Amino acid sequence: MKLHRRSLIAAVMGAMTVSALPAFAQDAQSEAGDAGQMPEGRMLPDIAMGNEDAPVTIIEYASFTCSHCGAFYQENWPRLKSEYIETGKVRFIQRDIYFDGVGLWAGILARCAGDDKYYAMSDMLFSQQKTWLDASNGDEIAANLRKIGTAAGLTEEQMDSCWADKQKIADLVTTFQQNATADEIDGTPTFMIAGEKVQNQPWPDLKKIIDAKLAEAGQQG
Repeated sequence: MKLHRRSLIAAVMGAMTVSALPAFAQDAQSEAGDAGQMPEGRMLPDIAMGNEDAPVTIIEYASFTCSHCGAFYQENWPRLKSEYIETGKVRFIQRDIYFDGVGLWAGILARCAGDDKYYAMSDMLFSQQKTWLDASNGDEIAANLRKIGTAAGLTEEQMDSCWADKQKIADLVTTFQQNATADEIDGTPTFMIAGEKVQNQPWPDLKKIIDAKLAEAGQQG
């Protein structure tokens, strides 16, 4: 799953045309072939949900273009959130994986309204995944993403500014690569539950693992 910085930036530039994303595309089209002209990426902190002192932390590696991640959101996320996160038993962290340029553009949009709105934006992207990905080309996907951003209260100027932020793009790519490499992530969704890597599986099986980790931490599931 390792995707080099140069190839990801090139994929981004190939995903959408100048007319779709004018602020970034016009400025950086010539840089697509040379990732060295992009800023040096920095590691970004995790965006967490739930009780900071929760006995168990779950990290989900997910891609906004991954259909299995969309299915997890529809089927299992509501139960994980209501039974474990909102009850203070689990601290949850989503880490974005970028398999392609479209996934990166969605990831940039998810952070565009600020870290405190990240999970609300993530919810919109996953709940409407089939709709905004139902497009025949990059321009249509860009237009669909703009509709989501507008519904979330972002202006065209704000979205253009986020997509044009080369430093943030470099930071997101660096953060994705370093985290995914460290945890040996080769598919999505993949979970780190109290430090143990767990592949996606039916909710009853995931629940058993979470409850076992809570028991190890001295708390009942």
